[in-house]
Amino acid sequence: MTTKELQKFFKDHLVPKKLYKLQGKHNKRICMEKSGNGYDVYFCDKKRKIGLIHVKTEFEACKIMKEEVRKMMVSLYGVTWAMQY
Repeated sequence: MTTKELQKFFKDHLVPKKLYKLQGKHNKRICMEKSGNGYDVYFCDKKRKIGLIHVKTEFEACKIMKEEVRKMMVSLYGVTWAMQY
């Protein structure tokens, strides 16, 4: 999965944009950004990276981002999409 595909997935599944940022950081959102030799996925709070996960590939970052946003959807709204294995 690429960032572009993940963005389309979120749009197709009605994920509010206020929950995530796919390129860079934004306060009170789950963020993903290119960092050095890989990608960082984290929750941004007052410019701090909370729960930082660094992975080497875009595919891994998208997979983690998708799961973290899914958890947030369940927590905030009590809804999610069907899990695909």
